[in-house]
Amino acid sequence: MTSVLDSILLQNNFSTPAIRSIWSDDNKISKQLAVEAALAKIEGDLGIIPKSAADKIVEKAKVDNFDFLSLQKESAEKRHSLIALIHALQEEVGGKEGEFVHYGVTTQDIVDTGIMLQTKEAYNIILDHTKDLISTLAKLTKEHRSTLMIGRTHGIHAIPITFGFKLSIWLDELLRSQRRLKQLLENDVFVGSISGAVGSYASFFGRGREVEKAVLKELGLAVPNISWQPSRDRFSEFASVLGIFSGTLGKIGRELFTLMKTEIDEVHEPFKKGEVGSSTMPQKRNPALIEGLASLTQPVFKDVDLMFQSLLIDGERDAIHWRNEWVALPEITSYLDAQIVNATYILSGLKDNQDKMVDILNKQGALPYSERIMFEVGLKLGKQTAHEIVYQAAMTALEENKDFIDLVYSDERVRLNFTKEDILSWVDPKNNIGECLEKVDEVLSQVTI
Repeated sequence: MTSVLDSILLQNNFSTPAIRSIWSDDNKISKQLAVEAALAKIEGDLGIIPKSAADKIVEKAKVDNFDFLSLQKESAEKRHSLIALIHALQEEVGGKEGEFVHYGVTTQDIVDTGIMLQTKEAYNIILDHTKDLISTLAKLTKEHRSTLMIGRTHGIHAIPITFGFKLSIWLDELLRSQRRLKQLLENDVFVGSISGAVGSYASFFGRGREVEKAVLKELGLAVPNISWQPSRDRFSEFASVLGIFSGTLGKIGRELFTLMKTEIDEVHEPFKKGEVGSSTMPQKRNPALIEGLASLTQPVFKDVDLMFQSLLIDGERDAIHWRNEWVALPEITSYLDAQIVNATYILSGLKDNQDKMVDILNKQGALPYSERIMFEVGLKLGKQTAHEIVYQAAMTALEENKDFIDLVYSDERVRLNFTKEDILSWVDPKNNIGECLEKVDEVLSQVTI
């Protein structure tokens, strides 16, 4: 049985090639070797190990020098995730120089630092793809700044808005996620670990902090204040930021799904010639891309929860929860990046049906303007009195299929203070969108791409 991330048939629905390559065995081993090489280089520079040994280790710590099947076999025999690679690197280096491989560190130093390098690579790809998504959505928002449509609350028609206003809410959410992503760098989330068995640098002859600082600088990672072997909050913070991002994209997918329903028909996802919506109903154009966008939030949320479980470390280290990260980090980054790329494609080719937006806006006649009528009447009669008048008229209009404006005007208190033309002037949709346009402009002004 294969995972959806490994399945040739399914993987592009759940991930992108760029993220998959980051979590490949090849890149995993490459990053672990990069840590071993940086460690050896710095230890050689500082005179902790012979310079000749350091140079040889750096030379041989290349992924092409290793047989993955052999690594797999020894890992299974030894029931250890790294020992096979250490032995293979030692053998590759050979002689006395090989004895200095992995000097002073523990498995978790190499594994944690390696996976952090992978995570940072995934982070950079997600950050780049986020820029494309925001740019695409900003363009669409600007295009539909004034496109009228009905706003909905609790799934029911409320009052008019613009499509650009709806898109601006999505855009503002994505801008916040982008800021959260950037904040991760400021929060020193991407740190490495070169601190030994329990994080105390006990095997570095009093030079552990110096070694760690130099190695992590070499690798482009931040230096932690103290060992984080039993402190997995950085990964949880990373996961939570990605989870929030995914939640926004899932919400966007669900909204688009609703708007694309046949009876609503306000938008359509891109549909290429040759696509098939149904194997049995030839006429169908299913929202396949939109459904894919919405669906991936659920496994992301599950994986975020799994990452939070990794906070529950026992003592100075355990592998009970540690291994959760090996499952969750590839999945979270894969699913989210697939969502980002998918959303960018959907929004770049989204087809709007403005005629249908207008039809739906007018579906209930003047009823969506009841709030405006109430407040206008309330200026003279008082808000609560106006609410009672308009409420009774609205309920009668809905239940007895009568004209709402006529019912409002049939109230003597209204007739004494307003003309029917006054009331009709309040029901122009362009005059009932409040400050939608101004808010759209405010959000767009925050886009710096």
